[in-house]
Order: sequence, then structure tokens, then C-alpha cells
Amino acid sequence: MANHKSAEKRARQTERRTAVNTARRSRVRGSIKKVEEAISAGDKKAAQAALRAAQPEIQRGAIKRIVTKNAAARRVSRLAARIKAMT
Repeated sequence: MANHKSAEKRARQTERRTAVNTARRSRVRGSIKKVEEAISAGDKKAAQAALRAAQPEIQRGAIKRIVTKNAAARRVSRLAARIKAMT
């Protein structure tokens, strides 16, 4: 447990930041899941719409360091490729 004022403040800040990051990570994962569900259902239009909604969330996650920049780009690219491959 923190014994100094500055350490107590740092602990409070860490707690708040962890809560914010958890919420952001959840939003990114949820948006990716919606795209994957639309792909597995075979609905190309819904998948494209879900990807259009998910892409800003994923990029925002990269800006806020929830996922790395390359991981965000890779996820968007792979989802787009899977949608493009749908018949």
C-alpha cells in the first residue's frame, strides 16, 4: 500500500486510467466481434457496415495505445480481406 502522498495520488491515477483503458479495450473487442459475427452469418452488407463502424474504434484504440498501431492496421486489413472474399 502507498505510504506517501505522491504514491497515493499515483495509485488513484492508475486506478482511473485502468478503468478507462478497460472500457476502451472492450469497445474495440466488441466492434471487432460484431464484424466477425456478420461475416460468419454470411451477410456482406452488414459486415461492411460493421467494419465501417469498427474501423474508427480500432484506430482510436491504436492512438490511445490500447493496441499497437501495426496490430490495429493488421486487424482492419484482415477483416476487410475476409469481407472482400465473401461471395
